[in-house]
Amino acid sequence: MRPDESLLVSAEITNLSPHPATETLQLYIRDLVASVTRPIQELRGFQRISLAAAESQFVTFTLTGSDLSFPGKDLLPVIEPGEFLVMIGSSSADWRSAKFTYFS
Repeated sequence: MRPDESLLVSAEITNLSPHPATETLQLYIRDLVASVTRPIQELRGFQRISLAAAESQFVTFTLTGSDLSFPGKDLLPVIEPGEFLVMIGSSSADWRSAKFTYFS
């Protein structure tokens, strides 16, 4: 990912129950190497979906450079190059992840 690009993050969600269900999916990021200490998980989006029994649906989030920014040492917004972990799940404790690299 470069500063002028965006990253699409998708996951297929399946309702394994015999009943309709509603789920709120959450998107988190983690900066694996930064010049300042960052939170382990930062919420960057969420979507609520409804699924019929045994239905599957794709959920897609869009990440941009501004989603990767944080207050630097001088407290001004900064985006640093490096590796990030992106996580999608129903909570901050129940997620699946993938890694990507941001280039400045």
